Amino acid sequence: MKKVFIGLTSLIVLVVAALVIIATVDFNRLGKDAVYVQITGDGDIEKFTASDGEVMMMYWYKQPAYKESGEAVDVKFSAGKNLRQDAYLKLYVKKGNEVTSYDEVSYEELPDKVKEQLVAPN
Repeated sequence: MKKVFIGLTSLIVLVVAALVIIATVDFNRLGKDAVYVQITGDGDIEKFTASDGEVMMMYWYKQPAYKESGEAVDVKFSAGKNLRQDAYLKLYVKKGNEVTSYDEVSYEELPDKVKEQLVAPN
């Protein structure tokens, strides 16, 4: 009976730990490289219709981004809304330039070599 109780308790702990990890870890950012970009224009709009008839829009951006070393990389990424002009983004990329996710960051959070490549806020 004691072994069954220990086994069930261990199983419950493992399931709870797995659920916590799944809920808190963003696998689109995990193990990815970071590049930085400044939004300088509106995205190109792609409209499509969902199966329920709702028209949805995706905004596509294609522009250079910069690694921490200051090296330029061309990236293409999408957003569900038109991004704010002059916003600084940290893009998470795999395979060199495939964007998996992004976060908006402040100018102060940019690496020094990236700051040299982007326009400082007014």
